[in-house]
Amino acid sequence: MKKAKKTILGVHVAQRTKHTAKVQKILSDYGCSIRTRLGLHDAGDGFCSSNGLILLEVVSKAAELAAALGKVPGVSVKKMVFEE
Repeated sequence: MKKAKKTILGVHVAQRTKHTAKVQKILSDYGCSIRTRLGLHDAGDGFCSSNGLILLEVVSKAAELAAALGKVPGVSVKKMVFEE
């Protein structure tokens, strides 16, 4: 029996407000390949970080998505694969 795999992409976005439109366009283009999306950034009373982290559970096209996101200035992508 083939083992199931869970692929997670961690996407770090520096200067997230500057790159939001490009990143969002790519995520929308690959929307059918993304099962789960979680966005994180530091925020507090009177503070909001300019950097952000997006965690994506990807069901297909992980390499293509990572490559497309990696072309955006200020964006870096790390991949994790879990076998069940």
